[in-house]
Amino acid sequence: MSILKILTYPDPVLKKKAKPVEMINVRIKNLVEDMLETMYAAPGIGLAAPQVGESLRVITVDVTRKEEGLIVLINPEIISGEGECTEEEGCLSVPDLKEIVQRKEKVLVKGLDLEGRKIQIPAEGLLAIAFQHEIDHLDGILIIDRVSRLKRDIFKKKLKKKFK
Repeated sequence: MSILKILTYPDPVLKKKAKPVEMINVRIKNLVEDMLETMYAAPGIGLAAPQVGESLRVITVDVTRKEEGLIVLINPEIISGEGECTEEEGCLSVPDLKEIVQRKEKVLVKGLDLEGRKIQIPAEGLLAIAFQHEIDHLDGILIIDRVSRLKRDIFKKKLKKKFK
């Protein structure tokens, strides 16, 4: 296992729609192990494969940060959602931005586990937010895309100054 480099905005890989995983093989299992080590080291509560440069539909989530709540999903999809909630979110790929984001309060997510079995997970609260955030990454959507245009423009100006 190894800690991978987490890509940061504006890396173009982060804006691409990730490809479905066709076969869960050793390469995918090794990627997941590396993603887990990277997520815990960051530290974060979720990580999507595009954040480490792999444009594949793979996410890891652990809102407990203790491996007891660890969830790995291959080709995840939100199949239903209800209610609304707003919470402050941060992102390992947009490290200097914390913003209030509106999400569904409850979601039902389906996907495959690492053994290729179909699973469905009902989630609410922080877990529901984490699923939505990580699945956004698979669709090329970042937290910066979920804020107002004004806040996005301010953030981009700060970012340009930082790298001058």
